[in-house]
Amino acid sequence: MMTTLIKGGTLVTAERTFAADISIEGERIAAIAPGLPAGAAEIVDAAGKLVFPGGVDPHTHFDLPMFGTVSSDDHYSGHKAAAFGGTTTVIDFVSQDFPSLRQCVEAWHRKAEKAAIDYSFHMNLTYFDDAIAAEIPSLPGMGITTLKVFTAYNERLRLEDGSIFRVLRIARDHGMLVLLHAENGDVIETLTAEALAAGHRTPEWHARTRPAWGAVEATLRACSLAAQAGAPLYVVHMNAGGEVDMLDYARARGVPVMGETCPQYLFFTEDDLRRPDGSKWICSPPVRTAADQARLWAGLGDGSLQVIGTDHCPFFYDGTQPIDYEGEAVAIPGKELGADDFTKIPNGLPGVGDRLPVLWTTGVGSGKLTPEQFVALTSTNPARIFGLYPRKGALLPGSDADLVIWDPGKKVEYGVAHAHHRTDYNLYEGWELTGMPEKVFLRGRLIVDRGEWKGERGLGEFLLRSAGAVL
Repeated sequence: MMTTLIKGGTLVTAERTFAADISIEGERIAAIAPGLPAGAAEIVDAAGKLVFPGGVDPHTHFDLPMFGTVSSDDHYSGHKAAAFGGTTTVIDFVSQDFPSLRQCVEAWHRKAEKAAIDYSFHMNLTYFDDAIAAEIPSLPGMGITTLKVFTAYNERLRLEDGSIFRVLRIARDHGMLVLLHAENGDVIETLTAEALAAGHRTPEWHARTRPAWGAVEATLRACSLAAQAGAPLYVVHMNAGGEVDMLDYARARGVPVMGETCPQYLFFTEDDLRRPDGSKWICSPPVRTAADQARLWAGLGDGSLQVIGTDHCPFFYDGTQPIDYEGEAVAIPGKELGADDFTKIPNGLPGVGDRLPVLWTTGVGSGKLTPEQFVALTSTNPARIFGLYPRKGALLPGSDADLVIWDPGKKVEYGVAHAHHRTDYNLYEGWELTGMPEKVFLRGRLIVDRGEWKGERGLGEFLLRSAGAVL
C-alpha cells in the first residue's frame, strides 16, 4: 500500500487552524500530528502552504438537457474543472424523465460513468402521485437520501403545496431531506406573459419577471410546510436578502431549515443583465441587488446560511463558435438561442471551478469570512448535511484523503483559462485573485499538480449517502 506524507503544512478545518503533518495510506488519512516520521513514504512538502479538506459542492447540473440544448459540462469535464478549483466531491440532480425513480437513477448512473471525482445524486421530483410516493422510500437503498421540489416552472417542474407537504412527511419518516427551489411560479407566469406582450425581450426582463418577493414568500411558505410536516428543509440557491430573514424567522421557532447561497448572488446584480453580453448572467433564480448581496454575506458570516454551492449549469455564450477542449473542437448551442427572447436563453452559469478561488480572495481576503468558516461553508457543512461526513469534508484519521494544498500567496489574473469549464466564458474574467490550489488529491491520488491534470475519466466513485444527516 502506497504511503504519502504531507509535511510542514498548516491545516485548516471548520473548527481550527493548526500545524501538522498528514500521513496517507492508500485512499485514507492514516494519521495527523506534528513531526510524523517519514519512513519510506513519498514526501510532499507543504511548508508555507495551507491544507484543506477537498471542497464539497452539493449543487451541480452536468449534462442537463434544457431549451433544446444541454449544459456544456458533462460528468468528466465538469468534474475536471471542479478538481482544478479544489473541489473533490459533487452532488448532481437526477431528472424525473422515466416512469419509475429507479429508471431515472439508472439513466443518471450511465451518464456518470466518466466521472473524474467522487459524486452522488439528489432526486428531482417534478411530478408526484401515489406510485411515486410509494417508491420514494426505496431511494436510500440506492444511496440517495435527498429530494428536490420546486415552487416554480408551472406545468413543467412545479409541485403543488399539498404534494410538497406529502413529500416532506415521507422524507421525515425515512430520514431523508427535502431541497426546495423557492420562487412563485404563478407570479412569474403572469409577469412573463405581460413582458413578452409588451415587447420586452432583453435579458434584464428575466430578473424583472421573477421578483425577489416571490422568492421570499416561497421560502417562508416552504418553512411553514416543513414546520407543519415536522420535517427538515434545505432551501437551495438563496438569492434575496429577505429569504435569509425568513430562514432566521423559522429557525428561531425551532424549524430545522437550512440555506445555501451561490457565488453569483454575492457578486453580480441585475445591472449585469443590462450589459451587451448580459445573457451570460442568466440563471434562475436571477441575480438581485447590492442590498441583497450584503444580507447574504451577513448571513454567511453569522451562520444563518450554512452552505455555499454553485448551481453549476454552464452553457456556451456563443455556441456557434467551437472551442478547443483536450485537443478537440467543441461547440454546443447555448445562450445565443435566446438572442431575441430572454425566455429562450438557457438558464445557468459556470461556477464549479471558480467557487474556492473566488471566495478565498473575496471572503477570507476581505475579512468577511474566517478560514475556518470558508472550509465549513464549502466542504464540512455540506458533507454533514448530505450524509458524507466524516468520509468527506474532514481532516481526520480514517477520512478519505481528499486534500487540497493551497498556496495563499499565489496571485493570478483569473478567467476562462484558469477555470477549465467546457464553455467559452467565465464570470470572473480578469479578476485579480490571491490564493489558489497547488495540489489536489482524491482519495490519496494526486489529480491536479501545479496546473497539470493527472486525473482521468472513470476515476470518480459514486457515494452511498447515509439517511438522517442534518446539521
